[in-house]
Amino acid sequence: MFDAITKLFSAKKKADMPNLEPKLCVAALLVHLSAVDGESSDEEKEVIKKTLQSYYGLDPHEVKDLFKLATEQNSEAVDLYAFTSVLNQLEVEEKHAIINMMWQVVFVDQHNHELEDNMVWRVAELIGVSARERTMLRAEVRHAAKIK
Repeated sequence: MFDAITKLFSAKKKADMPNLEPKLCVAALLVHLSAVDGESSDEEKEVIKKTLQSYYGLDPHEVKDLFKLATEQNSEAVDLYAFTSVLNQLEVEEKHAIINMMWQVVFVDQHNHELEDNMVWRVAELIGVSARERTMLRAEVRHAAKIK
């Protein structure tokens, strides 16, 4: 009986979680990050699109579609797990690139809100990027953005 109940809940959980590809997960996390401080600026949206376009080699139409889909996925998500569980399977270099992209979104407005910082910390932990690596990536992006 317990096995049947376990199978029922496991099957439902798997059916509720769509098969997400990594670039959609990254885009959804970036969309979420841009709004975590209560407002999503045009600057943040543009840096998300440019970053995705550059990293994934997308054309402007593909970026627009990805951004729209990511916005939808973000609004439907109850937590970050659906996204981070996919990203946790990636290589270390890709994980670092994701955290780097997140810091680019954070620093585009020359300000680091504590909620943004907290979200990057949480995502880094969930995908296996150490505190040291996260901090080094933060310093690199902050230096490149010429923030004191």
